[in-house]
Amino acid sequence: MKLFEFRDEKLEPIYEKVELAKRLNFEDGVTLFNSPDINGVGFLANIVRERLNGDNAYYIHNRHINPTNICVHSCQFCAFGVKAEDKSSYVKSLEVIFRDAEEYEHGNVSEFHIVGGLHPDLPYQYYVDMLKGLKSRFPEVHIQAFTAVELEYLSRLARIPLRDTLLELKDAGLGSVPGGGAEIFAKRVRRKICADKITGEEWLEVQEMVHSVGLKSNATMLYGHLETVEERVDHLIRLRELQDKTNGFVTFIPLAFHPENTKLDFLNWTTGQLDLRALAVSRLMLDNFPHIKAFWIMITPEIAQLSMAYGADDMDGTVVEEKIIHAAGGVTGHLFHKNNIEDKIREAGRVPVERDTLYEDLQEHLV
Repeated sequence: MKLFEFRDEKLEPIYEKVELAKRLNFEDGVTLFNSPDINGVGFLANIVRERLNGDNAYYIHNRHINPTNICVHSCQFCAFGVKAEDKSSYVKSLEVIFRDAEEYEHGNVSEFHIVGGLHPDLPYQYYVDMLKGLKSRFPEVHIQAFTAVELEYLSRLARIPLRDTLLELKDAGLGSVPGGGAEIFAKRVRRKICADKITGEEWLEVQEMVHSVGLKSNATMLYGHLETVEERVDHLIRLRELQDKTNGFVTFIPLAFHPENTKLDFLNWTTGQLDLRALAVSRLMLDNFPHIKAFWIMITPEIAQLSMAYGADDMDGTVVEEKIIHAAGGVTGHLFHKNNIEDKIREAGRVPVERDTLYEDLQEHLV
């Protein structure tokens, strides 16, 4: 006897595939995004979520560091990056970065998460010295730093091939790479929202190189702006294809577009329904990704909590002093204490598991 009755008959054949652990195709992805039965989509995603991760819901004790908001690009969707003459512009010296890392919990965290603007004048050595300085001061902390966009830029700054850049950064302390900068791979959209940025194909090429030197990375998709449902599904399938090839992605994070203070501020904010659907469809389409993360700072802790029944198995972490989302009008706090995350997870009927960046050191918190 089937435990769930779908309100949308188009989900029935997808249910059969999910039950048999068969890969979904492009048409299935479009159906899932368009289906009026959001609970049915969530039910399907939860099957996969529990098959892969049981009742575990992961989080990390991490600290975000954004070294500068000055950027050579002028992406339409971004409220963080500014030019040097802007009154809100800043650059953190290495001494300030090291001090910031020390100030929160004396640096006693699992991960430093470092992303920032593409500064036109900072030398390549600044980034190498940042990694070396953090690693020497906090040898036990994993450093996840520099999106694919930043890595390509650093390679040009260094005037050496990308592979050599990655190896040098890895030697300096780089432990893994975050998933930002992917946005939407579709050329039509990228021409409108981030024409200066590397192409979707180039983003994938950088990530393939990252994986080839033995580094793991995350992947993202920015949704809720000018993209179509079909372009979202295309994005997911291209990520899935690269994962088939490299098995280098650890986590996928759908990123909800925040329009405030951007050049796309005429657009609406994403709804909770779309946030849940993006997570659920991602879980269903990305069958070779171990984890799907609900980034609470973008979708609120409440939606992130609910998403634990819609395919997501990770709520990110403590974060601390996030600047990029807040520049675009993010209304969540800058800090989510560990006990608060654990409470949210338990209320959702899941088991909180504190993890490290690569999900290798896991600590269940049953009580």
